[in-house]
Amino acid sequence: MKKVLVTGGAGFVGRHLCRTLLDKGWEVLVVDSIVSESGALSPSSGWPIFDPRDYDNFKFLELDCRTYFKDNMNVEFDYVFHLAAMVGGRSTIENNPLVVANDLAIDSDMWKWTTTANVLKVVNFSSSAVYPINLQTSTSASTYIKLTEDLVTFDAKLGMPDLTYGWAKLTSEYLGKVAWEKHGTKSVVFRPFSGYGPDQNLSYPFPSICKRAVEGTKSDKFMIWGSGEQSRDFIHIDDCIQGILMMMDLIDNGDAINLSTGIATTFYEFARIATNLVGYSPEIIGDKSKPSGVNSRVGDTKKQKTFGFTPSIMLEDGISECLQYFKK
Repeated sequence: MKKVLVTGGAGFVGRHLCRTLLDKGWEVLVVDSIVSESGALSPSSGWPIFDPRDYDNFKFLELDCRTYFKDNMNVEFDYVFHLAAMVGGRSTIENNPLVVANDLAIDSDMWKWTTTANVLKVVNFSSSAVYPINLQTSTSASTYIKLTEDLVTFDAKLGMPDLTYGWAKLTSEYLGKVAWEKHGTKSVVFRPFSGYGPDQNLSYPFPSICKRAVEGTKSDKFMIWGSGEQSRDFIHIDDCIQGILMMMDLIDNGDAINLSTGIATTFYEFARIATNLVGYSPEIIGDKSKPSGVNSRVGDTKKQKTFGFTPSIMLEDGISECLQYFKK
């Protein structure tokens, strides 16, 4: 039986990851401080998709992972899945950048801890926010750049990532490289693009748009943030988890892999699909007073494919699943 630690495991990605690991029979310890507005949910009353308390191999500590690291310097784990972070939707990233910057402390403490703990491997969750924002300016489907892993380099060509969240994740990737070079700490980095699922926090656009589509059937207007022409690479959480487990043992030196579909979808297109699936066709209006992020953020999938991973869930199917969740 594998013994694993999942920091931030009560959040959206962590909950789905834990379910898969628990089903594999692994011994899973989740450490999460359940920060308000982070999307983390205490398992004390169950989680939306399953109840982890049904598993004998599940253990939970409501605790800041930095405190856990300080008090448990000599523990042993086969894997550490590092998800702990201060993050929310676009509004949090843009309006509370210094709160998000706490991730720098969280990640540095984690990497320092691995030098004393007996951790066989770190699965480090980064973000597509690390990619240079100057490569994400196009609003045209014919000219946007698909972001390849090698566009992030720790040399003189290092580009500007997306605000403090991007800087924190980029720094964590760099520290993983240092840990490998100086201490032989094995790790792999995953850069998820716009992961989604029905139980995601409503501060994220995917569930928010789906919920409002279900609730707004009598309205002739539907509001989205920004111009609506900004595009994202939406990947279902189940595909993300499959990709993580498929590829996490194929890299040890801290190199990164995208989790992406390579397909650009504008928020206008997304809202149109969602409302049409519910059964109406409102006028979709962009609210440019709201934060919208970069114009285009789409991942390149070549490296994923060389490792045997291709996402399988179509966006329309994922939207339909989310709509049904909110209808219930």
